[in-house]
Amino acid sequence: MPTVNKQEQRPDPEAILGKLDKAARGKLTVFLGAAAGVGKTYSMLEAAHERLSNGSDVVIGWVETHGRQETERLAAGLPKISAKIFAYRGKELAEMDIDAIITRKPELVLVDELAHTNVPGSRHVRRFQDVEELIDAGINVYTTLNIQHIESLNDMVAQITGVVVRETVPDHIIEEADNVQLIDMPPEDLIKRLKEGKVYVPGQAERALKNFFRPGNINALREMSLRFTASRVDKQLSEYMREHQIDGPWPAAGRIMVCVSASPFSAQLIRVARRLAAGQQAEWLAVHVETARRFPVGDAERDRVARNMRLAEELGAQILSSTADNLAEEILEIARSRNVTAIVIGKPRHGRVREFLYGSVVDKLIRNGSGINVCVIQAKKEKAPGGSIATANVGERANWSHYVLSLLMVAAVTLFNWVLHGRIELVNVALIYQLPVAFSAFWWGRWPAYFSAVCSVLLFDLLFVPPIFTFTVDDVRYVWSFLSFLVVAFVIGGRTELLRYEATAARVREKSTRALYDFSREIVAVIDLDTIVRKLAGQAADALGRRVVVLLPDANGSLAVWAERDPGSGELLSDMSQDNKVPLADSAEAAVAVWSYEHRQVAGRSTETLPAAQYLYLPLNTRESTVGVLGIRIVEKLITHEQRRLMNAWAGLAAIAIERVKLTEEARQAALLAESDRLRSALFNSVSHELRTPMATIIGSSSTLLEAEDVYSAAERRSLIETIKEGAARINLILLNLLDTARLESGMLQLKYDWCDIEDIIGTALRQLADQTKGRPLNVKISDDVPLLRGDCVLLVQVLVNLLDNAIKYSPRGTGIEIKVGSGSDSLQVSVVDHGAGISEADLPRIFDKFFRIQRRTGNVPGTGLGLSICKGLVEAHGGKIWAENAAGGGAVISFTLPLGNNQAILQPESE
Repeated sequence: MPTVNKQEQRPDPEAILGKLDKAARGKLTVFLGAAAGVGKTYSMLEAAHERLSNGSDVVIGWVETHGRQETERLAAGLPKISAKIFAYRGKELAEMDIDAIITRKPELVLVDELAHTNVPGSRHVRRFQDVEELIDAGINVYTTLNIQHIESLNDMVAQITGVVVRETVPDHIIEEADNVQLIDMPPEDLIKRLKEGKVYVPGQAERALKNFFRPGNINALREMSLRFTASRVDKQLSEYMREHQIDGPWPAAGRIMVCVSASPFSAQLIRVARRLAAGQQAEWLAVHVETARRFPVGDAERDRVARNMRLAEELGAQILSSTADNLAEEILEIARSRNVTAIVIGKPRHGRVREFLYGSVVDKLIRNGSGINVCVIQAKKEKAPGGSIATANVGERANWSHYVLSLLMVAAVTLFNWVLHGRIELVNVALIYQLPVAFSAFWWGRWPAYFSAVCSVLLFDLLFVPPIFTFTVDDVRYVWSFLSFLVVAFVIGGRTELLRYEATAARVREKSTRALYDFSREIVAVIDLDTIVRKLAGQAADALGRRVVVLLPDANGSLAVWAERDPGSGELLSDMSQDNKVPLADSAEAAVAVWSYEHRQVAGRSTETLPAAQYLYLPLNTRESTVGVLGIRIVEKLITHEQRRLMNAWAGLAAIAIERVKLTEEARQAALLAESDRLRSALFNSVSHELRTPMATIIGSSSTLLEAEDVYSAAERRSLIETIKEGAARINLILLNLLDTARLESGMLQLKYDWCDIEDIIGTALRQLADQTKGRPLNVKISDDVPLLRGDCVLLVQVLVNLLDNAIKYSPRGTGIEIKVGSGSDSLQVSVVDHGAGISEADLPRIFDKFFRIQRRTGNVPGTGLGLSICKGLVEAHGGKIWAENAAGGGAVISFTLPLGNNQAILQPESE
């Protein structure tokens, strides 16, 4: 009995997460038919009526009745969303209104003809994209589709019917559908319906019967639809067996690789690879290897490569691009590194002469690809779709000055050889003529080099090969010399340009990589969003060679332009000030950017979603949200996969950088909140303890006065009143400190500047502490040359009150307190000296911390630990500094300085 690997039977976590994500989306039901007229729309409407009778909210988003009375009667019995009118080429055309459906948000919406191409100007190019948006919005969709519109079957349908179907739907749309209902009808019945005019109008029906709707075609299409449905059922059965750990013959999954080029036949190869991968339930990838054998690549070829790679991506392939000199070796290297089991490649259509000169890629793959199956497909001619436009900055245009300069070099070499003629051998003359060939190839490309080679041979024959001044050659050996010269020149020119091309490509790749690296390195320690966005716009524009705009949500959640820059420009096109972001204009471009931001999908130029835009909009997606949009100006209609990959790299790096800033800000806010909570708790604990004693004193003294007023003498009553006053003063000081702390922590402290006399400030502070300083010698020393200073007089009084109160609390009763004031050239210094125990070295660095209090052996000193921290904040707000030290004779000295001459420049006074 074979051993079952339990690891293979375990459910795939990614599949489970995918099902959870899919549960939040709408359900898609596809009514699939072999051809038009089999009754797909009719069956869809019948099913919708059944859902409506069961109480479901059903509406018609879009239904094509084609004038069929039975279909029109069924459609008339269902609610309908009005169509949206578009003006196109002087006509008004109707299309499905997606926004109205999403706003209405029914439980089920009917959308006919899934493969339909929308009117230009619609949000999406194709209707299946509209359906995807509806499903993402949580709306269930019923839709119809013919088998010939499935992308991977497109070439098979063309081979059977002779008709190339242009409107196709990617296979993944059908594969991800929740339900596929096959609507079938025998060919005889379908032909009868055609003849009765129930499918097309009479004239169109007659043409259809002669061309597409022949019995053989219908049977072949029926077989394709049945096979497709059976394959889907088999896949569902396999998934069921895997989910429920049912033993069965599990085939080993292979991996298929298709080689994509600029050939029009590549689209057929891609579809063949897709069908092979689906049949083998294997992964597959599409690879495009760019070689330097044929360059520069033209506009048409570049467009075809981009179109073919997009087709492969739509069909579910993993996309890969590479650059190499040897095509066959690079394909095999990629196949081995990706564990590919089969390579799909087209059969060459060129002649045997070219194979003899360059070798056959197919033969090399078969000969060297040991262990890898090579599937060679005979492709048929396929018309390339029109409508493409020239891409920007591709290839090199003919520059006649290069040919003129090449000719001048040949002329200079000819003059040099003519001067030395007779002193050098003819073979040396021929070698010297190779110089303009090599230089032309290196500087200007192969065609100027080939031109130089031909001119060199002609001049060599005319001026140096006997008989001279004629093109006649007496010695036939010179003919072989000419041929050898041309072959060598052509090889040198071609290989030199090849090196030049590879060097240019390497410089481009190195520039792109370096730009990404420099940007990531520069922003690694930056947490300022404006700086990051400014660097992103500048470096991305230079690296991509295109205008770049960065759109981020403002305080209201609406997109705004944070930066916009052209390549090579040192100036930003948009204001980057924090409070003056450029609002997003209400335009078509703005609508595309907002759509990309809200739906987390790429949109705009070179896509099939709102392609009329001038910019390609890439959402800056993170794992959980979208932090903004990167807009890139696109001139060409299609961009290559390599360009798209580089743009995605910039978008991904930008999203990470912006998310890091936002997370840093959130962490800072969380830290501030935690600090605020800690401060609140500390304040509550400290205040509740410190207020208890003076409040108890006030309550006790006032109760004594009220209850036994006649018992106590006047002196005793005065003593009780003074006790109440001291308690109230203590409470007032505590409350002032709390208010000042809150103002400092919140950043709301506003200094009211005025001219202050330090003597008045000291006098006011001493008057406020008159009761506490009774019995203490006070020594105030003020220098004679102390000038006035500008500051907030009230807050400076508060500083001095806190310093004196601290000196009183931490020095024995009866000891003196000194206040010293002196001035220097640019500052004024105030010191408060007590004669207490001083401050230990361990406590000196923490003396100005909030809630820090020095513990004494004789008992705890009353206070909240906020006085000195408030002094520090107020002094620093004035542009000064404060410090503490121990006095030489014992005690502590707390000093602070305030600027004199330039203090008004540090914080401007409020306007009067």
